[in-house]
Amino acid sequence: MGRMNVEEFRVSQKMPLIVVLDDVRSMYNVGSVFRTADAFRVEAIYLCGITAQPPHPEIHKTALGAEDTVAWKHFPTALDAVKTLKQQGYTVYSIEQCEGSTLLNKLLIPNSRQITANSQPSTVNSKYAIILGNEVKGVHQEVVDASDGCIEIPQFGTKHSLNVSTTAGIVIWEFAQRLLIP
Repeated sequence: MGRMNVEEFRVSQKMPLIVVLDDVRSMYNVGSVFRTADAFRVEAIYLCGITAQPPHPEIHKTALGAEDTVAWKHFPTALDAVKTLKQQGYTVYSIEQCEGSTLLNKLLIPNSRQITANSQPSTVNSKYAIILGNEVKGVHQEVVDASDGCIEIPQFGTKHSLNVSTTAGIVIWEFAQRLLIP
């Protein structure tokens, strides 16, 4: 199927996106985010606060080895991660329903860096981070306040929340459509 091996993945060009998990409780959710991040060659995952870290059997159960391919780092808090990301020039978005949020389908992301199948970047000048929050409480308010903006996924049913791993998949896919060459 033409898939990369672990070493090829590690040295391949990545999508300029870091996923930040802010106190995510479920290790299955963490593993699912790792697996999605691998699928779209996300640059890294930042695990913050109580979010579990590999190696762990429950993370592995859903990550299926992606915890060994995707770069990750732990921060004491998501706010610490946001401060680091901003110092490194990332545009940081909290994925949260809040006043003034931008609907995901209306978000403008310039297609300023693209990766081809053979990992050759075109231009490189935009980097992004998305913050996904705790399954019950969401993204901490101080993290929302420190973000450059909030992204909200339009929803049309009676429920107005999605599982964090589902949310990650939707948002990562949206960034991938705009930042990667198919």
